[in-house]
Parts: sequence; C-alpha cells; structure tokens
Amino acid sequence: MAQDHDHDHGSGHGPAQDHGHGPAGNHGHAHSHDHTHMDFSQMLPMLVQEAELFTPAYVEAAEWLREQRPEPGLIVDAGSGPGVISCLLAEKFPGARVVAVDGAEPLLAEARARAERLGVADRFSTVEAELSEGIGDLEYPADLLWASRSLHHVGDQRAALAGFVRSLAPGGTLALLEGGLPTRFLPRDTGIGRPGLEARIDAVHDEWFTRMRAELPGSVTETEDWPALLTAVGLRHTATRTFLLDLPAPLSDEARAFVRTVLTRRRDGLADGLDAEDLATLDRLLDPDDKASVHHRPDVFVLTAMTVYVGVKPE
Repeated sequence: MAQDHDHDHGSGHGPAQDHGHGPAGNHGHAHSHDHTHMDFSQMLPMLVQEAELFTPAYVEAAEWLREQRPEPGLIVDAGSGPGVISCLLAEKFPGARVVAVDGAEPLLAEARARAERLGVADRFSTVEAELSEGIGDLEYPADLLWASRSLHHVGDQRAALAGFVRSLAPGGTLALLEGGLPTRFLPRDTGIGRPGLEARIDAVHDEWFTRMRAELPGSVTETEDWPALLTAVGLRHTATRTFLLDLPAPLSDEARAFVRTVLTRRRDGLADGLDAEDLATLDRLLDPDDKASVHHRPDVFVLTAMTVYVGVKPE
C-alpha cells in the first residue's frame, strides 16, 4: 500500500488529506471515481508533492511523538509511500533506526534514495509488505510504529492493527493518523458557480470512499472510533491530538501547484457524481487562461487538520 498515500503516503500516504482519508484530497491517495483500485506507484510525484507541502504539520506531530516516546530504538513507518515522513522521523529521532514498510517497491526505492540524499541511509531500511498481511520481518520489535492514512486501505482494519501490535515491543507506541478534517482551498463563494463547491465535492468523495472500503479484499465494516479500536487490539489509548496545516493566501508556487494537482484529480475522478454546473466551475478554476482560475486568483489557500491517535502496548 502506498501512504500520506493520501495523507493518504509520502506523508506516509498522505498526500491532500481530504476527510482525513488522504492524498490529493482523495482519501490517502488519489483515485478514480470509476474504480477503486489504486496504483500508488503511479502517484509518486503527487505523493511526494503533498507530503513535502504538509511537512510543517508532520514536524509538529513528530515533535509531539518525541514527547510521548523520547528515545525509540526502532521506528516503523507502516504504509510509508515514498518515505517523506519516514525520513522526517529519522531526522527527528537521530538515535533511532527507521524501517519504511510499503507494498509498492517503486515507492520504497524512492524512500531509499531520499534517505541517501538526506544523509540518514546508514540507519534507514525498507521492507516490501502488504499491511493486510502484517509488516514483514523486522530485526527486532518496534518501539514506535507510525501509520499515516494507510490503515483505511486494508479491508480488515482491526486485524491489521492487531498485526501492528504484534510487531511492537512491550511498552511500544503506535501512532495512527486517520480522520481529521477535509482540506479546503477556496472561499465558500468563489464568485463563479454555486457557492459551496468543495462541500459538494466532499459528499461525492465520501460516497466513493465508502465503495472503495467495501470493495477491498476481506472488507470489514468498523465504526471509525479509533481509540476504541486501539483498545480492542490490546493497546492503552493514551492521547489524541490534531495538527493544523494553515497555508494562507497568497500561496507559494509549490502550494498553488499542489492545489491544481488536487482539483484536477477531483475533476477527473469524481466527474460522474458532480452536476454539470459544478463541473463547469471546476473547468474554469483549472483553466490557465481564466483569471478566476486557481492559476491566478489571489484568494487560494491550503487549510486542513490531521488527527493522530496514540496507543501504548502494555509492558
């Protein structure tokens, strides 16, 4: 599985984490509305783009986790995607070895290359494994396991969580990034089309997400009460915290490019669920020759919130 996709990879999946489901505002990883199979390796540029843009929030989360678990020996990023967050964890925990786990080898190759560029390769490794089957063979149990918008791409989330717990050392910490708030880029009334466009896109996206979950192999319906699920698999839920990403207008070129990427994926992937007026509005918002488009308008921003749930394995 890639993170972070996405959040949600990169982020651990997690690039425009919409509805707390992930990248490109499209639940952990961008996708097509017409089908629910995602090839995360094809999403590599977007996953990296999102995770790098969202780095301020991930830095804040990592610093908070360092208060929870000051000196872990082994950190696992479960559903690491291209390793943006894996490498960030390596930087924030200079005494730790970091293992990036993902089901897509092209993303792991990118993670290893990033670790090399950032000078952390000597304590960085990767494991190719599908999270539905556990996180592969580790040299020793993890002291900190990070899973960012990767769990919701597994059919049986409770079973996957139980697998995470088996890979934790006694006293080990699981940090689960799921949920949060939808990402927003535009005012409610943009001056073109009907006000409330992003809320309507969210509704269509939620329908897609429900279908995506239902079609996963071994899909099990769970109430998304993450503290209760952590408790159900034997952890002690110790903390929940939400991290805000607030990139106000005027945006940097990188942030504006990300907004274009996300809105393009939404336009292409959710077209069947949107009415003609909203599609026409999206077309204008994406038209580089239209002064009302996100290419030019001064009021474009990026605002989202990501929630992390922490559970500790009994000693």
